[in-house]
Amino acid sequence: MPRVSKFGEEKILAAARRLAATHGPAGATIGAISRSLGAPTGSIYHRFASRDVLLATVWLRAAAAFQDAVFERLAGAVPRDAGLDAALYMAERVREDPGEARLLLLHRREDFVDRGWPATFRRRAAQLAQQIETELRAFSRRLCGREDVRTVRMVAYAVIEAPFAAIRRHVSAKEIPPTYVDPLIRATYEAVMDLLLRGDRS
Repeated sequence: MPRVSKFGEEKILAAARRLAATHGPAGATIGAISRSLGAPTGSIYHRFASRDVLLATVWLRAAAAFQDAVFERLAGAVPRDAGLDAALYMAERVREDPGEARLLLLHRREDFVDRGWPATFRRRAAQLAQQIETELRAFSRRLCGREDVRTVRMVAYAVIEAPFAAIRRHVSAKEIPPTYVDPLIRATYEAVMDLLLRGDRS
């Protein structure tokens, strides 16, 4: 029977994620990851060609998991309800996984690599960026039958940008978002929906 590696890829990624969430991407050095695991640095380089590859993988995994969860909710059967579900999920997700929130809300993608993103990772990051635009345009069509720039920007504000603004202060302070955040997100979402669905074109 083959021997199970003591320092497998998933353990290394988990350690890098914890360090980046706690100390920022700059704190997730190969040396720090090695010490966290009690692993020789060679075990890390055996699985990841460089620190850039390792941290890019951490960021891409977190971003993909977050986006997939949000857009799964945005695809609900009743568009207006689905949009609210997605907006409120922002705070819920932070409560479930505050480390992920610190990775994605407090740092730029570029903070996760020192020498530039490898080509395969750049392509995947571009796909994730395109997913946001594609999903918001599709939701705008479902919601109000149009996907002009103004409509999509208003939808993005209601579903993503306003919830981010509501929770970011708490993420930065390493706090769990308090319950009063949810009615703020709901009120903002409903106000934007009222503007969109009554056809206000001002």
